[in-house]
Amino acid sequence: MPRSVPPPDWVLTRRRAIGDRIRAERLAAKLTQQQVAERIDMDRATYNRVEQGHSAFLIDSLILIAGAIGVPLADLVRE
Repeated sequence: MPRSVPPPDWVLTRRRAIGDRIRAERLAAKLTQQQVAERIDMDRATYNRVEQGHSAFLIDSLILIAGAIGVPLADLVRE
């Protein structure tokens, strides 16, 4: 079984920045992690890992999160 190679530090940094923007937008929308997780059919622990930048998630998840929070996807991934 091949070992998974961790992503470079710059990828981890950008992942955390996206998680920070997701958290900020969620809080601005006055939503809890549980509320967003339920809206996108994801368990709260997994959603928390997304906000913390600990999870490499699919673009589909980002699209669903943006829709659940009510913000454009671009707002979550902009630099």
